[in-house]
Amino acid sequence: MNAADEVARICQELIRIDSSNYGDGSGPGEAEAAAYVVAQLREVGLDPQVVESEPGRASVFVRIPGSDSALPALCVHGHLDVVPAHAADWQVEPFSGEERDGCIWGRGAVDMKGMDAMMLAVVRDLVRTGTSPRRDLVIGFFADEEAGGVYGSQWVVANHPEFFDGVTEAISEVGGYSVTLRRADGSQQRAYLLQTAEKGILWLRLTARGRAGHGSVPNDENPIVRLAQAIARIDAHEWPQEFIPSVQELLDGLSRITGIPNTGDLEPLLQHLGGAAGFVRGTLQDTANLTMLDAGYKHNVIPQDAHASVDCRFLPGHDETVMKTLKELCGDHVDIDIHHEDISLDSPFEGGLVEAMIAALQAEDPGAEVLPYCLSGGTDNKALSRLGITGYGFAPLQLPADLDFAPMFHGIDERVPVESLRFGTRVLHRLLTSY
Repeated sequence: MNAADEVARICQELIRIDSSNYGDGSGPGEAEAAAYVVAQLREVGLDPQVVESEPGRASVFVRIPGSDSALPALCVHGHLDVVPAHAADWQVEPFSGEERDGCIWGRGAVDMKGMDAMMLAVVRDLVRTGTSPRRDLVIGFFADEEAGGVYGSQWVVANHPEFFDGVTEAISEVGGYSVTLRRADGSQQRAYLLQTAEKGILWLRLTARGRAGHGSVPNDENPIVRLAQAIARIDAHEWPQEFIPSVQELLDGLSRITGIPNTGDLEPLLQHLGGAAGFVRGTLQDTANLTMLDAGYKHNVIPQDAHASVDCRFLPGHDETVMKTLKELCGDHVDIDIHHEDISLDSPFEGGLVEAMIAALQAEDPGAEVLPYCLSGGTDNKALSRLGITGYGFAPLQLPADLDFAPMFHGIDERVPVESLRFGTRVLHRLLTSY
């Protein structure tokens, strides 16, 4: 059995392990998923290491020696946690791993147990066939990515940097998947989006202060009103556009393929990306979205304070200006606390690894285009960058033109085509044995 023949099974079995991350420590953790990964690796004779930042918050690592010890090592990493799923919203049970209509359905199929399965399938095949990669491979499966990596990649980097000795580059999720574009002559062109950059993260907690009182008495210091006014100002604020190199290269590439100019109104150009357009829109400027509200405790009581959560994502170099702007928008009566902060990344769309990724894709899909893009979210590559490791998003998937793929990240009815997993496994195998 080769790697492509078992990737679907591994994906299904991983999905059936509920590793939901609620962000407050209340979920099941990653221990069961980590034990599954360990079993798959040990079955072919590998001896992985498991580390826990807290009970149940497990990450797994194994190093595969390369044939040329003079080459820098490459880290290939995924994460074992998933965001929660509300079963009533889904067509299938979210942790069933059901195969339907040629796809594997379930929470994590896209983000990112599908890629985890491809990694496991390829590693198992390398060991079974006695195939040595050219360089050392560090294969990692992190805990806690969906809550910022505090109990996963950040903890591992701080406490076990030796796992990454000799590593200079890394690949992980949210890149390498295809979109189908339409050329000016009406023909279709498949293009793969290789993730070279990530926005930075600021998860903020707003607290409005005021004067508590009876709900029947007029109150000009109502903290809920003050918070609502701040929220309205943040929502109405127009963040200026700025195209970082990866975004500009993507827009130029889209314009070249489609024949649509990338000046002025970008919507006609972005609409060619289908569901992936949302990711790209999020990289044209800084963003700040309100995600949670918390105020009051009784119908006839005006509380003393009110709270809101903001998910802010900033372009490289914009962290200080974003905070300054938000403080101005919040005003004098609303305080800002940083719940979680992480850096932005911007890696070059050039060099040996990029060339190898492009070559691996085009070997399996001749004539395909490969374009860089910036991720509006974040990955564990942020933590690895603190060790000087340059990271890219490369979970290769050839997708049907009519599959609205990108919105399934954290969405309902998450699913991945079996043939896409098989394709990605072949590409990943080619990359890891040739680079």
